[in-house]
Amino acid sequence: MRIGELAESAGVTTKSIRYYESIGLLDEPRRTSSGYRSYALEAVERLEFVKQAQSSGLSLAEIKSILEIKDRGGQSCEHTRSLLQAHLADLDRKIAELQDARVELRKMYDRAESLDPAACTDENRCQVITETVDAR
Repeated sequence: MRIGELAESAGVTTKSIRYYESIGLLDEPRRTSSGYRSYALEAVERLEFVKQAQSSGLSLAEIKSILEIKDRGGQSCEHTRSLLQAHLADLDRKIAELQDARVELRKMYDRAESLDPAACTDENRCQVITETVDAR
């Protein structure tokens, strides 16, 4: 199939296909006598895998590392598992940071409920965001 057919079948753009070829995610296709790219059906499966892996949070470099193992005939499960574990740890860290940020925002919001807008006289800051500091 030609590049446009592959793009439609896999739900990606032709530009993405060319890029994936350039970085080694997708093998360079055969060429017809007139120079058109000609892809096998396996290219659709590979592109679908790339899309699924991306949606799980894996980078293109990580996806390439998995595919390189597969291309050599190896088992990629342990490698993939370690990549996913790293992403889980990163996600857990981000969730903790977001929870901490939520606590701080809740404190500001609650403080705003008790503040008198007429008492906000500092022209350089908002009393909702900054707590009053005694002048020295």
